[in-house]
Amino acid sequence: MTTFEYCRVLIVDDEVLIRQGIKHFMNWEQEGFHIVGEASNGEEALELIAELKPHIVITDIVMPVMDGEELTKLIKLHHPDIEVIVLSSFGEFDYVRSTFQSGVADYILKPKLDLQHLLTVLKVTADKIPSLRAKEAAGGYRLSMEKIFEKMLSGYEVEYDAKDVAAVFPHRYFCLVGAGLRGRKNQAKHRLDSLKQKIEAEINTRLTDAACRLLPTDSHIRAVLLNVDQNGLAALPGWAKDTAELIESPDDIVFVVSEPFTDFAQTGHMYKESLLRLLDYSFYFPGKRLLIYNELPSPMPIADTFHLNRFTEEIKRERFESAFRYLREHVEALAAGYTTDVFEFKSFLGNLIFNITVLLGNMEYGTKELEKNKYTYFKAIEESRHVHEAVARLDEFIAEADKCIAGKAAQPGNANMKKLLEYIDEHYAEPLNLTEMAKHFHFNPSYLSSYFTSHNNEGFIEYLHRVRTEKAAELLRKGEATISEISGLVGYSEHSYFCKVFKKHTGISPSRYRRQYMK
Repeated sequence: MTTFEYCRVLIVDDEVLIRQGIKHFMNWEQEGFHIVGEASNGEEALELIAELKPHIVITDIVMPVMDGEELTKLIKLHHPDIEVIVLSSFGEFDYVRSTFQSGVADYILKPKLDLQHLLTVLKVTADKIPSLRAKEAAGGYRLSMEKIFEKMLSGYEVEYDAKDVAAVFPHRYFCLVGAGLRGRKNQAKHRLDSLKQKIEAEINTRLTDAACRLLPTDSHIRAVLLNVDQNGLAALPGWAKDTAELIESPDDIVFVVSEPFTDFAQTGHMYKESLLRLLDYSFYFPGKRLLIYNELPSPMPIADTFHLNRFTEEIKRERFESAFRYLREHVEALAAGYTTDVFEFKSFLGNLIFNITVLLGNMEYGTKELEKNKYTYFKAIEESRHVHEAVARLDEFIAEADKCIAGKAAQPGNANMKKLLEYIDEHYAEPLNLTEMAKHFHFNPSYLSSYFTSHNNEGFIEYLHRVRTEKAAELLRKGEATISEISGLVGYSEHSYFCKVFKKHTGISPSRYRRQYMK
């Protein structure tokens, strides 16, 4: 077989979809090219150029940190042998003209990016490079095993020679074994590398017949593809448990063993659907250092939907104890179900912190400290390694919110306002009006009206209508009483007036509200 040197190509673009699209569009090795790396801006590209020594750089023009124009100038200054191909948009002619003056090989319009045309441009450019003497190897080109794994894990279909795979993996069964950082933090990655070496050593010692390959994973994960026979498959759980106990690892590292499979083509699917899911599940098992696919407890029922409107109304009506109890109960239900998506769980906590801060601020509570500290809570929740840490940060925020609430409650006048609201909540079904309520509390009616408006977000009538509407909505959802009966139950003597008020507050009529809920 004749010698062959691939033309090494580096892709530079701040759009990850563009990079992935170019990278996985075809079997570049078959065409004589090897995509050696990718960068999201010129600064990253310069670091990779020194390390990877590409023959050709494909770069976008407009990028953050360092754009393609400056990158091209620096490449031609420090690496004159490297050829540059520019990707540009229609409106970037001045940039393109400047890069041509710096010595680019060619440019391609991004909106009309045709990867077959890109291949042609690459071949023409490669022919200009004296150091490349491309000679087609006898029998054609084959993807390296690392490239096959890279495409599989990125979700792309890949063609490979089954005989080549069988030569590397001779046994019937495959399984993925991995180690990951809880919370996906950036610390202790060097410990993962040493851990990977120890895992491979244990594989060589205990699973002597197994074939294994390291997978090209994200920086917070180390994973190997194991290929074993029937005996090796049976020994795998015991080996994993012994290995997890023998190898000293910090609490922020967890081992996982995926579901076994027999088709090598399933590697990418099993990586995503089994190994990565197990690593996510570890967020809900802070005491476990090892998770095996078939040794998890039965999942809890999916938690009911959190009713944000209900929570918001409780806050607005200053029923804080009830609102926070409802929130805590929902968070506990989410935390009990290990299949809850970790990103969604953390996002939910962060969104509630944001909403509570805004609500209290709109209600004229002193939220200065909450505003200042909310981003600290966001970050702490995002970086939490397990569910208990995340919930503890939410509890700390609620404790701080309680202090904020208590500060306003201690101000003169708030105790009286609370009594007025409680009275309305208890007597909404009666023919309640401002005059009768003023008599009950020994107020002058006009004074009570101005007092109510100045100490509450709504006037007396608006607040009474809203309370009655909420109670009517509850009765409509139960579906037992007629709409006419409900209007009387919530304090309205005229059915038509009730319908008018209900539609004003909800946007739809009572009958339509009931139909939508029943659906």
